[in-house]
Amino acid sequence: MNLEEFIALSNLCEYHEVEMSFFTDLSEIGLIEIRQIETANYLHRDNIADIEKMIRMHRELNINAEGIDVVFNLLKRVEELQQELLTTKNRLHIYELD
Repeated sequence: MNLEEFIALSNLCEYHEVEMSFFTDLSEIGLIEIRQIETANYLHRDNIADIEKMIRMHRELNINAEGIDVVFNLLKRVEELQQELLTTKNRLHIYELD
C-alpha cells in the first residue's frame, strides 16, 4: 500500500474547515471508507471528487450525512437510467437502419 495514494483526513478537515465528525458520519453510512494507517486516518485519492461534492453539499446546502446519502443514491440511479436509455437508443438505431 502506497501512502501517496491516500490523503490524510486531518488535512482535509483543515483545508475544507470541516469537522472530523462529518467524515465519521459519512463513513458510518458507507459513503466513504476511512483507512487507518499507523496512527492517522486517511481517504483514498480516487474518491476525492465525490468527497469534495459531499463537502460542498454539506457546507453550501446545509445537507447532513443522511441527506447526502440520499442525493448520491439518486444520482447513481439517474446515471444508471441514462446508460439504460443510451443502450435502448442504440438498439433502436440498428432497426432504423434496416
